[in-house]
Order: sequence, then C-alpha cells, then structure tokens
Amino acid sequence: MAAGSVNPFNVSDSDEEAERRRDGHDAERSPSAETQGQNLGPFSPRADAEPGPLLLSGIRTGPGAVDPAGVGGAETRVSVDAIAAQLLRDQYILTALELHTELLEAGRELPRLRDYFSNPGNFERQSGTPPACKEQGLGPGAALNRTGSISTLDSLDFTRYSDDGNRETDERVAVLEFELRKAKETIQALRTNLTEAAECEIPSQERKNYKSSPEIQEPIRPLEKRALNFLVNEYLLKNEYKLSSITFSDENDDQDFELWDDVGLNISKPPDLLQLYRNCGSSQLSPRETADVGVDTCDLPENFISQEAVQRIETIQEQEMVQELEYQINLLNSEKQSLAEKITQLQSEIEGMQRSVSVVTPPACPSSGAGRPCVSGVDAAHLHHHVDSTTPTATATPATPGSDSSPSTQCHGTFKSPSHHSRSPGHFHQPNRKLSPAFHQALLSFCHTSADSRLGSEVSRIADSEDSVMLMLGRCLPHIVPNVLLAKREELIPLILCTACLHPEPKERDQLLHILFNLIKRPDDDQRQMILTGCVAFARHVGPTRVEAELLPQCWEQINHKYPERRLLVAESCGALAPYLPKEIRSSLVLSMLQQMLAEDKVDLVREAVVKSLGVIMGYIDDPDKYSQGFELMLLSLGDQSERVVSATHQVFIPAFAAWTTELGNLQSHLIPSLLSRIEKLLQGEHGFDEHKLHMFLSALQSLIPPLFAVVLQNAPFTSRARLSSEVTPIEVTRFPRPASPLQDVATLVGSRELLAVLLQLHEHQLQHEGTTGWDSLLWVVNQLLPRLIEIVGGVYVASSTCVHEFSRFFWRLCRTFGKTFTNAKVKPQFQEILRLSEENVDASAGNGVLTKATVPIYATGVLTCYNQEEDRKLLVGFLEDVMTTLSLSHAPLDSLKASFVELGANPAYHELLLTVLWFGVVHTSALVRCTAARMFELLVKGVNETLVAQRVVPALITLSSDPEISVRISTIPAFGTIMETVTQRELLERVKMQLASFLEDPQYQDQHSLHMEIIKTFGRVGPNAEPRFRDEFVLPHLHKLALVNNVQTVEQKRMDVASQLFEAYSALSCCFISEEVMVNHFLPGMRCLRSDMEHLSPEHEVILSSMIKECELKAESRAMGEVPGSVSIAASLVGEDAKTKFLSKMGQLTTSGAMLANVFQRKK
Repeated sequence: MAAGSVNPFNVSDSDEEAERRRDGHDAERSPSAETQGQNLGPFSPRADAEPGPLLLSGIRTGPGAVDPAGVGGAETRVSVDAIAAQLLRDQYILTALELHTELLEAGRELPRLRDYFSNPGNFERQSGTPPACKEQGLGPGAALNRTGSISTLDSLDFTRYSDDGNRETDERVAVLEFELRKAKETIQALRTNLTEAAECEIPSQERKNYKSSPEIQEPIRPLEKRALNFLVNEYLLKNEYKLSSITFSDENDDQDFELWDDVGLNISKPPDLLQLYRNCGSSQLSPRETADVGVDTCDLPENFISQEAVQRIETIQEQEMVQELEYQINLLNSEKQSLAEKITQLQSEIEGMQRSVSVVTPPACPSSGAGRPCVSGVDAAHLHHHVDSTTPTATATPATPGSDSSPSTQCHGTFKSPSHHSRSPGHFHQPNRKLSPAFHQALLSFCHTSADSRLGSEVSRIADSEDSVMLMLGRCLPHIVPNVLLAKREELIPLILCTACLHPEPKERDQLLHILFNLIKRPDDDQRQMILTGCVAFARHVGPTRVEAELLPQCWEQINHKYPERRLLVAESCGALAPYLPKEIRSSLVLSMLQQMLAEDKVDLVREAVVKSLGVIMGYIDDPDKYSQGFELMLLSLGDQSERVVSATHQVFIPAFAAWTTELGNLQSHLIPSLLSRIEKLLQGEHGFDEHKLHMFLSALQSLIPPLFAVVLQNAPFTSRARLSSEVTPIEVTRFPRPASPLQDVATLVGSRELLAVLLQLHEHQLQHEGTTGWDSLLWVVNQLLPRLIEIVGGVYVASSTCVHEFSRFFWRLCRTFGKTFTNAKVKPQFQEILRLSEENVDASAGNGVLTKATVPIYATGVLTCYNQEEDRKLLVGFLEDVMTTLSLSHAPLDSLKASFVELGANPAYHELLLTVLWFGVVHTSALVRCTAARMFELLVKGVNETLVAQRVVPALITLSSDPEISVRISTIPAFGTIMETVTQRELLERVKMQLASFLEDPQYQDQHSLHMEIIKTFGRVGPNAEPRFRDEFVLPHLHKLALVNNVQTVEQKRMDVASQLFEAYSALSCCFISEEVMVNHFLPGMRCLRSDMEHLSPEHEVILSSMIKECELKAESRAMGEVPGSVSIAASLVGEDAKTKFLSKMGQLTTSGAMLANVFQRKK
C-alpha cells in the first residue's frame, strides 16, 4: 500500500479495548464484565479470539487510538460496498445489519447487503471455517452461532456495535422486527428440512411390502405433494385454465403458488409437466434417489448446508442400508433354518435305514483321528450339499490325505429313502474329484442362478410341503394375476380359491378373495358362473364362520360398484352362498343387502338376480318375524317396472315365499286373504282403479294356486293312505296348466310325480264318493275363497276388457289345477246360484242386474272353457244363448254379452261355437233377439277368417237384412260396414255393396231416419280404412246425397241429428286422400250443403266447416294449376293454419258425440 495512504481497516484497537479483551476470561462471570460487553451474544466474535481489523466507525476507541482524520484528511474515500464486503468477510453480521438498516433509512440500499440478508441459507450452521477465522487462527469452533431463541435478542447490547449509543427505541424495535422475521423464516426452512428428512425414514416393513408388491404404491410425501401441486398449478396457468387454477389454489390455501421456494428449502425446480411427460420413458430414477431428501449436498455450495444436516442425511442413509441388510439377513436366517431342518431329517432317515439294513456293513472311513462310520461321511456330504440352496449340485466334504471318497459314495447309494410326509431331496452321486468346495462354488457361479430378486428367491426355495405350497402361492398370485389376459383369467379361479381355502394367514386369504372378486373388470355370464361355483366350493370346505368373515365382506364392498356386472355378481353370490351362511346372517345382513339392492339398483338384470336370490333366501330362512318383511318384498318385486323382474318374482320368489308361508300356516290365513283385501280395496276406489295394480295382485294369486292345491292334497284325509305302486294311472300331460317354473309344478311341491299321481287318484275318489267332511283345507277353498272371489268379480267394470281377461285367466287356472270333478261339483254350482237365468235377475231400468256385470263373461270364459269336451261345449253354447235371450227380452245393456264374445273371439277355436250361438239368434222368433244377434256379428267379423265370413256370416246378415222388422235390418248395417273395412275378397265386397245400396236407394227407406243415421255413422267409422275405390265410388257420393236431402228436411231435430253425424263423418274422411274429381264433384258440394245446415243449427260447427272447405278448395286449385301437392302458396298455408287453429279451438266446445272425432288422427293414412 502507498505510504501516503491510510487503510482504516489496519488501525489497531485502543489499549483499553485490548486490556478489556485480555481480561475477558477472568471477569467472565462478573457483572462488570457484562456491562463491559463481554457477553456479546451469538453474533459477536469469541472473547479469546485475537482481535481482527475493525472498522473505525463501528468500534468505541480509547484515548490512544489514532484519529483517521488527523492522519490524512484528504485521503481517498473508501466505498460503502467495500466496507460491507469486509464486514461480511470478517463475520461482523450485526454491524453489517446495522449498516444495511441505516442505508435503507437513507434510501441508499446496497445490493450486496440486500442479497445477503434476504437469503436464509446464510444463517444456517456452516460446514467449515470462514476465511477470516482461518486467517486469525481460529478453529472450527469459531464459526458464528445462530440465536438459540428469539428471546435472546432482548439481551443484546446494541450500543456496543453502534456509533451512537443513544439511538431511539423505535429504531431498535425495527432492527429486532427484521431479525425476528428472518429468524422465523429460518425456522420454517429448518422445519421443512426436518420434514423431508423424516420422510426418508420409511419403516422397514413398509419398504419390504413396496419391494415385494410393486402394484402397492408408496404413499405420497408432503414434499412431493407440494411440488406436484406447484407443477399442476403452473400447467393450468400456462394453458389458460385460469378458473381451474383459482379453484385449485383455494383448495390448497396452505401453499404459495407464486414462489417455488415455498415448496422446500434449496430444492431445484423440476421441468414442467409437459417436459416430464415427454421424458418419462427416457430416464428412470433409482429407488435410492427417490427415497432421499430433495436436497443434493454435492450440487450446493458449502455454506448452504451445515455439518449437522450432512450428518443427519448420512445417518438416515446408513439406517436404510442397515435395515436393508437386516432384511436380507432375516431371509437368509429363515432359509438357513429350513435347510437345517432338512439336514436333521435326512440324518435321521439315514440312521434309521442304516439300522434296518443289517446285511450291508459299510467300510470305515479313514480319518486323522479315531475311525468313524461311513454314515458320517454321507451326513457330511448331505450337510455340505444343503447349506447353499442356490447350488443344484453339492460336493462331499474333503477327506484327509490318502482317503478315498468312493466308499462314502457307495454307502450313500445303498440307502433308499422311505415314503415320508415331506418330499426328501434327491440323492446325487458325488464326483470322484479332489477339487475344493470354493472352486466348485466359483465354477457354479457361471450357471446364471441368482436368488437376489423376489422371483429368484421364490424359485430357489421350491415348496416341499402343503403348507409351504400355500405360502408360496399366496406370495406369487398377486403378482401373477395382473399379467394374465382378461379373457383367460377365469383359469386362475381354482388356484386362487384353493390357496385362499388352505392359506394359514387371514390377511393373505382376504387379499386372495379380494383378487377373486376383482379378477375380471366386467365378468360375463360364464365367468360369473365359474366364480360362483368356486365360492360355493370354498363355502362347503371352510364352513359358515369363515364364509361370514371372509366372503360376505367382499360382497358388501361391491354392492355399489359402478359396473353392473360386479353388482350382478354380488346379487348372485348372496343366493348361492345362502345355504352355507349362519342362519342369523341369512335373515339379517344378507336379507338387508338384497333389499337395498332391489330398492336402489337401476339395472334390470341386477334386480332380477336380486329377486332370485331373495327366493333362495326365503327357502332357507326360519325366523317367523321376517314374514312381514318377505311380504313387502314380494309386493315390491311385483310392482317393478321391468318385466324381467316380475317374471323372476313369479318363477322363484313367490313359490319359495309360499312354501315358507305354508310351513308357518299363513297361506290360507294371511297371504291369500291379504291379496284379496287389496283387490277389493282397489275395485272400490272412487276415481276408478289402477289396472296395473290389479294385474299385479291377480298374477300373484295365480302363482299361489299350485301351492294352495299342494296344501289341499297334503292335508287331505287320505294323505296317510297314499302308497306308491305300479298300478297308479299316470298323470295326463294336459292335466295341469303349464307351470311358469319348476317351482310352480305341483309334482315338485308334493315330492315326485309318482306321489302326485297317487294323491290325485285319491283326491278324485274322495270328492266323488266320500265328500269333504274333515277336509279343512278344501273346505276353506269352497266356503271362503270361492264366495269371496265371486263377490269381487261382481264389482269388476264389465267394459274393461283387461280386467275381464285377468279374472278369466285366474279362474281358468284355478279350475284346471283343482280338477274337473272339483269344478263341476264346487265351482259351477256357486256361479249358477248367482247367475239364475231369469228376467228377475235383470234390472232393465238401472242395468245393474247380475247378468249385466262381469260375472257373465268371467264365468263363460274362465270356468266353462276349462275343459273342451262335447258336453262342456254344449254347456257353454246353452249359457250364451240363454244370456243373449234374457238380455234382449229385458231390454238390458249388452255389455256383458259383448265382453264374452270379445274374450272368446280372441281364440279361433271358439269361432264356430260363437257362430252357432248367433245363428240361434238369427232364427229366433223374437225380433229383439234377432237385433242382438245382428249387432254381435259386428264384434265377431274382425277376428274370423274370410272363409267363415263368406260361408257363415254374410248369409246370416243377408237373411237378417230381409227381416220383416225394420229394426233388425238396421241392426245389420254396422256388421256390413265392418266387412267392408276388413275383407279383401272382391266378390264378397260387391255383395255387401249391393246390400248397402239397396238400403240407400230403395224408396221404402227414404223416410227411415234411423237407417240414415246408422248408415252415416257406419260410413264415418269404416270410410278411412275401407278400400279407396269403395270410398270414392260409394261412400262419398251417397254422403253427398244424404247432405242434399237433409237440406230440405222439415223436422228440425232430425235435421240436426243427421247434420251432426255428417259433420263427424266428413271430419274423419277429410284426413284421407281424395281424388280431384271426387273432391270437386262430391266432397266439397256435400260439405257446402252441410255448412248451410250448420249456419242455422250450430254456428260453431259452421266456422270449422268453412275452414275445412277453404283448405279443400285450395288443394283442388293447386292440383288444377299443376303444382306439386306439397308446394302450396303462402296464402293457402296461412289459411290452412287458420283452419287448423279454429278446428282445434272449437273441438272442446262441441256438444255432440265425440266418439268419431277421437279417431280422426288414428285413421290418417
């Protein structure tokens, strides 16, 4: 340095300061030392350290100090940055902090100091000695120490480091706050490092699990979670997912996504998610790298990590290595123990065989000591052979010089291993060589055998007993299953179940059963069948306790699985496992599971399987308190919207539930009466009734008929006399209705078809000769069930064809099941007592006699049609003829007779019979009966084939059309119209057309108002569906004529009646395609004539007619101009829309019959 310049950093301390420093150790505990500043806090230099160069403005000097101003006032000024660098280099941290604070207050912030104090890593424990300390001869102990706690800051003497000892309190508080904030940041960083270090300490058992089971993923660490959160948020922001980023930040409010340092201390930021995805296959991290703390000590500067942090990381790594070695040692010890047991076993076998062989005397094996038998050599060979499990060939123990190993080998070969529970290892011939065992092992090491990996360890120790086989399978199957093709995984089912059945560890068994139920993502029918078969075999083997503890939890876990195939497997499993479960579980847990699935599952197939499983449960349940729950489940299943579920209910659930109800004695006392009560309540409703519910209850009753008949047979007086013999007449194939399932077969219910044949023979004999005395079950049917059913039938709405059909089917099945003798002796008399065929039974005024109710069609179609022999058909014909005669002569409604004809007409087998009944009416002496017969032909024509129409129907109608009574002739018109609507034979249509033309053109019918009304009504009904030629050439011209005639009608009421019928007819025909010629010549003129009538009689009809006429005129004009029919002008479309709006608005205001208008849009072609 130049002589004229003065370095302020080389000025020495004053004598007073030096003396105070020399006396620092002696006065360390005195109060005066504290006042003199000896205890300077953790940021001050050591007291015993040699004083370093100090800054003049920062140290209180003594009198002997050199004043820099006096040395040279004009010397070059030292920069503030150089002063700061020297303070930091010499570790005067507090002085540098005070300088930094004064510069901030003066607005002259120094970058060096700002960067230093903003980096918390500068305040960690240093791993080495600062350069300044090394220059001063200080050891590693001279490194600066952090404050032990925040409270120690209060004891600092800031005047010791300040030029002005009288600073204001607020300045000192500001310094303290700054240091406090930095200390908290440092503490937070230390906590993060501790957390990372703790994350590395994975328990050894867990690490074993992660290594042995790769599919088990190690749980995420907090550091990893924060890093991934940051990368995900960064990805969302880069790709304009701002709302998702905001939501993600709100859900992770404990993390600052704007600062990567918030993730962890000194952790380098990884690439973004896109880069990680692109490079995921190029490089793989080792397990050791992923297990360490996220701070690499090799890449960081030395002053970033303290000595203790490095030691902590090294300690953790050493602990992990120790744990890994302990794990390997445990494996080797277990293997050693098993090998030692094998050696002991082999020794005992050899000794036993040696004692058993007295003929062979093995030669003595020479040795250096006393002679030993050859067995010792063999044992030694075996011992050496089994020590190393990885070498397939063992070597004999080297003998002493001059000895020969061949005698030992020969002795070894003479012994045969007896059969033993465990397979003994094979006997190998030892080579006649003198190589050392070490050489043998080194030589065999080139055979590429290794037991280091999990699979290698399993392969190297092949199982030698049943227990070890199960243990090995339990370890290997979880690794095998994921690598098997989905289409072939059912091949693993036997292996999984056998292992789960025999494995000693409950945890492993649970894992295997979990694999079984999750073996296939969406198992099909065959795969589910295999799994269920295996589950049943497992249940039979392990017993009810383990089934409850191990199999049921697997079902419960998947009861709400997202795949319906899995839920289907659960539902089927509950039924398949029902016989093998404890009875308490069957009636509680399993029943509740199935009930929940039946009520909540949305898939029909699953609910169908649930219903079938419920049926199985009902076959095994024995808790009478569950009867009411079973009844509610039956109603719930019957009310399901799916036909599959309802069908399963009839096939499985109801028969099983009825069998249990029979055992409880509730079939006749509760189950059937409860269903009858619901039907009665349904029919008595004020606002009509629900036909769906009626069908539901009646179908349930119908499914209960076979169990009811089985109860009657099994509780009959002759049941004790039933004996199987070869002389019993076999049951006819048609004796019983076809059952919906085997569970509804009466033979299945009573035990066998042979026993049923015996019981049926005794049943017929009892009814024919001995009666029903003492037969309580049959008396209940006769005296309680039948009268109640007949009473219910009387309340059925006769016009409801659905109800009539349902009750008819029920009575038909009831009579066919109980037999012809029972039907003739018990059922028919009760109906005949009600249906006394006399005029007293018909209330003509009110129409509510018994012959006008549904009892007539239900008796005719449900009881009289059960058997189809000649006498039965005669009885049915006679009944229908009597009903027709009685109703006609009584002027009663014909609804009951019509319902009978509709129900019977649906079966072609009864067409001839019905024609016979009608012919009886055609030739009857009473005109009323002939009128009824003519009207019945209208119902029968639609279902009869054209041959019968031509041979039987048309001749009868032509005969009636020439009847002396005009009312009879008029009654034939609807039937003729129906023939025109349904028949296609040209000759037949011409005959009908001629007959109708005679009605219209014969002068004797010109004044027949009723005939005109019937013809117009018939034309409006059949016109839209009749042949177009018949409609254009016959119907529309005659309607035009009738409209013209009606214009001159003088009787206003008749004119109004005809006009109303014409309006309905034209409304129906307007939907048909009409040719232009017919439209202009007949359709439009007829509607104009009708409009003239409506102008005076019904103005609201006139508005609609005007709109219809305008629309038809526009259509006619468009056709005349050669336009396409669909391309009408804008004005025409507007008029058409207006006509349609007016037509629809006026429809509700019409007071005339709307029967024709209701079919307008149904007849559109």
